[in-house]
Amino acid sequence: MATVFQQRVWDALRLIPRGRVTTYGEIARYLGTGAIRAVGTAVGKNPDAPEVPCHRVVRGDGTIGQYSGGDGVPTKIALLKEEGVPVANKRVVAFDQRMWCYSQSTTNPSGS
Repeated sequence: MATVFQQRVWDALRLIPRGRVTTYGEIARYLGTGAIRAVGTAVGKNPDAPEVPCHRVVRGDGTIGQYSGGDGVPTKIALLKEEGVPVANKRVVAFDQRMWCYSQSTTNPSGS
């Protein structure tokens, strides 16, 4: 059974637009926590990938990081490329331009 924290992380994943990426740290900031590793753990336990788009979460330097689904990192890269996010050498190309912040969203984590 999922924890409340995991549910909040998975809800946050749903807000990431197609063709954009965000970071574990950005999700943590959005949720008001400093627990970046816990966010990463929750992302990795997402039971509804890729419909709940955990593949859109990368490391703070734009490198791909890990992926639990399919064949792992190659699957994550393929999903990103299908959405128009170019990847070279396991890093998002033009990361700063593709980075999406939750401040760009009109929804907050409490849903109000």
